[in-house]
Amino acid sequence: MFHSRWYEHDVEHFRNMKAGKARKRLEEKILEDGETIASAGISPSGRPVLRVPTTRGGVAASGAKALRGRGARSARSGRHEPHEREVADDGWGILERLASEPLKTHVREETARTIISRNDSPDICFERSVNPYRGCEHGCIYCYARPSHAHLGLSPGLDFESRLTAKINAPELFARELRHPAWRPAPVVIGPNTDAYQPVERRYRITRRLLEVAEEFGQPVGIVTKSALVARDIDILSRLAKRNLVKVAISVTTLDAGLARMMEPRASTPAKRLDAIGTLSQAGVPVAVMVAPVIPALTDHELETILSRAKMAGATEAGYVMLRLPREISGLFREWLVDLMPDRAAHVLSLVRSMHGGSDYDSRFGHRMRGAGPYAWAIGRRFELAARRLGLAGRRLNLSVRHFRVPPRSGDQLTLPGLLDDEAGRKRPEGRRKK
Repeated sequence: MFHSRWYEHDVEHFRNMKAGKARKRLEEKILEDGETIASAGISPSGRPVLRVPTTRGGVAASGAKALRGRGARSARSGRHEPHEREVADDGWGILERLASEPLKTHVREETARTIISRNDSPDICFERSVNPYRGCEHGCIYCYARPSHAHLGLSPGLDFESRLTAKINAPELFARELRHPAWRPAPVVIGPNTDAYQPVERRYRITRRLLEVAEEFGQPVGIVTKSALVARDIDILSRLAKRNLVKVAISVTTLDAGLARMMEPRASTPAKRLDAIGTLSQAGVPVAVMVAPVIPALTDHELETILSRAKMAGATEAGYVMLRLPREISGLFREWLVDLMPDRAAHVLSLVRSMHGGSDYDSRFGHRMRGAGPYAWAIGRRFELAARRLGLAGRRLNLSVRHFRVPPRSGDQLTLPGLLDDEAGRKRPEGRRKK
């Protein structure tokens, strides 16, 4: 039952605070969840802390326990919220029972307005991308995309992996934006933020339809995933590969299935990912292996073995990224680490800080992916030596844009091929004929 006296007091408190969307979302969330507020305090960051009894979707940050099939230990509040929320036991001792019950995944269908994103980050090898989903059911505890859920008024913790958004009109938008006169052909990466082949893709098939659009236009695409589901679309991928229009990067963090289950509870097993590399390679699809992230004192000893196994499976390129702990991920990863590996937690975090000048993370371009210092240097040298020995070093496949053509629509006037086309296959205006 909701305490109306507390609610009246809290609403009055909200009215005295700076107005904003985050406040409104929190009020709606409190009403929706119907949680009883037991007590309130102030967090170290200065935000009020609302301590609520145990409910579905939130386990206390203190003594956090795993929910079945989930990576995060809590639904800790995002940085834009006026309150920090943590769960407290109400005295009935039901934390263990809640942790053993599955947390259902909810998918909200969205009609997006645009679909191709652009970035100018100097340490990222692509400028344009498409993300068909928000949030990711894989639940990887280290996922660098978790903080993006805070922009939606949701938790980067459990909400990120259980409250998803599917952009159901993404293929139509993709075709529309490729058809726009201002578009200039360049590779587009599918799923660099949240995995395009996460489990809900089996139902929505948005990524497959994006590939169908890419094939129709001759648009080069790259794919980043840790799911063996990518092999489902091998028919389209193999046709794109024949025209040098696709490259797939598969992420392998560890070969230890037990550790992978704890870190990446709903991602494909390491063996399945290696099988996917082999399946795609045999079909002529170029595949890169990404050892990402390399987690100090936890997975770093597997670096050379992962590269070797991926090479044997058919990978032709390789890369690596060190563990990144920006914003809310730092606290979420710490909860996970203390819960599962309390004996290693201090050592792991000490090595992470040694790469970032004593902090959990340094967001500077050129530094954030690899870190600095003796430990980071040693990992880099190990990768270089292993990649060179295995023939994975220095090989970068550049996708082709010469096949790009805007396909005619029903009712369009047909022209002779090449008569009014530029090098990219786009029809030139009458006043701009090629000299």
